[in-house]
Amino acid sequence: MNKSDSGRRVRTTLIAYLFLAPALGLLAVFTFYPVIFGTILSLFEYDIINPPRYVGLSQFQRLLVDRYFWIAIANSAKYVLVVPVIQLGSILLAVLVNRQLRGIKAFRAAYYIPVITSWPVVGIMWTWMYDQQGIINYVLQSLQAIDRPISWLSHPTLTLYAIMFVTMWKGLGWYMVIYLAGLQSIPAEYEEAAMMDGASRARVFWNVTVPLLRPYILLASLVSTMAALKVFEEIYVMTRGGPFFSTYTMFMYIFDEAFQELNMGYASALAVVLAAVILVFSVINFRVFRRGGLEYY
Repeated sequence: MNKSDSGRRVRTTLIAYLFLAPALGLLAVFTFYPVIFGTILSLFEYDIINPPRYVGLSQFQRLLVDRYFWIAIANSAKYVLVVPVIQLGSILLAVLVNRQLRGIKAFRAAYYIPVITSWPVVGIMWTWMYDQQGIINYVLQSLQAIDRPISWLSHPTLTLYAIMFVTMWKGLGWYMVIYLAGLQSIPAEYEEAAMMDGASRARVFWNVTVPLLRPYILLASLVSTMAALKVFEEIYVMTRGGPFFSTYTMFMYIFDEAFQELNMGYASALAVVLAAVILVFSVINFRVFRRGGLEYY
């Protein structure tokens, strides 16, 4: 390699890093620094008013006997149940709208409207619908599915699942777009070849289409899992963690400790544990969806 080629490579590298610099700067300020600072802060007691006091791992030891921590982590784990349901629903919805029919664009837009609607609006709307005199109870009673109104947002067993349904309703359109992009990137020749070999439409879908969607399934599952474990807005708007802590999730607990109780050190310890749980679920997603191939015989 002569000097001119070496100089050209250096200039190309410098230009590339110059273009990356704004994004790297934002990541450093708003992602890397908070992560490092929060991890260090988890080793201190800090209430904003008084100087930080080093306590080592005592914050994490406190977690082991904190009943609210175990309630929050259990509710967050339950919320992950929304992930496979919303992914399957989104794939089927994407298949449905991946057709060249009259008015299909308006149909796609209708399913995407909940995605761009803010959580306060969605939360208030569904709170009204879940009310004992709301439309859901009215419809169920009209169909004679229930004898009396159900207290959807004040029942310790039902409330978490009622909010999970709202999360699924709002997220379907977002993941539908991801899977729609994946479906439209699959060459039609693969499905045509499988059908010419005698495969049924159902078999083509499960053994040809779904394996080719694995990168999109991985992406959507990762995003959905992280969102489920970090759920906050719908809980805060609709129940504030009640009733009787039945919807008290990890992010809700972190919020309360940090901004209600001003226990910044303990909130940081909770955040570190939540980050570790998210990492574990992310590794599981990679191991499950990264493997696989195209087989229809």
